[in-house]
Amino acid sequence: MGLFDKLTGRKPQPAPATTPSGPTAEAAAAPASQPGGVMPRLADAKLRLEARDLPGAMAIYEEVLASAGDRPDVLVTISGDLGTSGHVAQIVELVAPRYDAQRHGPATGINILQAYLALRDPNAAQHVLDLLFALNRPELEERLFGFSNAIADLMALPSASTETVAGAPGAQAPERPTVALVTFSRPIWYYGFEQIENQLLPSKEGRLRRVAFAQLALPGAYRNHAEALKRPEDELGRLSRGLPLWFAESFHLSGQYLPIGAIGLHDDPAQGKGHFIFPAEWTSENLQQLVDTTESGLDYIFTGALKHVSGDFSLTLRLFEVKKFRERKTFSVRWSPATADAELTKFHAQLRAFMEWTPVEAGIAAAVPVSPTAWIDTLAASSSLFLCEKGILPKERLSPPDPFVTLAARQAPESEAAALSYLAIRQRAAALGFPLQPTSPALFSSPLVDAARQALGS
Repeated sequence: MGLFDKLTGRKPQPAPATTPSGPTAEAAAAPASQPGGVMPRLADAKLRLEARDLPGAMAIYEEVLASAGDRPDVLVTISGDLGTSGHVAQIVELVAPRYDAQRHGPATGINILQAYLALRDPNAAQHVLDLLFALNRPELEERLFGFSNAIADLMALPSASTETVAGAPGAQAPERPTVALVTFSRPIWYYGFEQIENQLLPSKEGRLRRVAFAQLALPGAYRNHAEALKRPEDELGRLSRGLPLWFAESFHLSGQYLPIGAIGLHDDPAQGKGHFIFPAEWTSENLQQLVDTTESGLDYIFTGALKHVSGDFSLTLRLFEVKKFRERKTFSVRWSPATADAELTKFHAQLRAFMEWTPVEAGIAAAVPVSPTAWIDTLAASSSLFLCEKGILPKERLSPPDPFVTLAARQAPESEAAALSYLAIRQRAAALGFPLQPTSPALFSSPLVDAARQALGS
């Protein structure tokens, strides 16, 4: 199965029949349940991958490939198991050199293609894509066109090379931009109020599930991905970051979860640091990176894609179960500017219901915003100011914050979280020297908001 086929439960396309000969024919004839047969050995290798014993799994794969390396089922199993465990480089090393599209069918080819995309090798990915298109399988066309778009977005990124430039001994070509994941373990309005932490977010007890909400991909959103990375954040970029931050914030106010929000930042040696735009949905490598860099690991990850066509939006959100590295559930929603707040409110409720969300009994009160779109914009802008304040994002990569401070002021009377959000975003913008219009909204009235104002000395 493909790297994501295995997660989504899609069945692989049937491979063309082959007529093995010699040792391969003997291996094909051996029942999968026979001790020492091919499939039991591959099952052993999968167990080693789950135990994080990559060298042990690779030794088994080498052994199996030596005798049965031309079997379609062997290649698709090896590439699928390596992909779902995050070892995409090993797919290229072991499986790609043996792949023949006509003999082995599309499933293994899709695994290899996704491995090359994860490794950011668009030329190799394009070669495999051409082989898959040549199979003339109408049922695959929509998916293959999706891969074609992902390759085009990848090609738009600045070229990567550290090889010596011809004619300039010892000189290095420009370095490729790097992408890092930044995680928020608290709601963005929490930072700055740590001295009243116990009043805001009381400690939780019992079996807590760890869940991450990842920045949304924006496939096909920008004609020139590299140029988009150079510009200050825009409305679509804020939405791709603000939505997962909103979901994570909601789960901070639940008694069963320890959530984080995760966004991407890129560092271009020529252009400096900035927000990253994911041109395609997160790969298994991205998910594994997030798991490996999160203290105590994760139980679930939400990731997905956001599309904007002719003024309307569509969101696909995927829930991955980390232990089995499989997709458990797909959520989707569409909205227009006129229906955005109503549709996002219903979607938020659907997500909470599926995850059996219940509010925490103490601390800040959970409240669904009157206008989710305004709240999402506020959270995204506030996170950018926070990263700028910490020296992670340069000031010139931020949109002027005054409109978002004004937006936060309008929401400040609605809830405790809205009042804290206004206090935090205004203080950060002022501290960074941005010009701001005077605002003095009536804040939501509660002892917790009074404590927050005292914490800021306001």
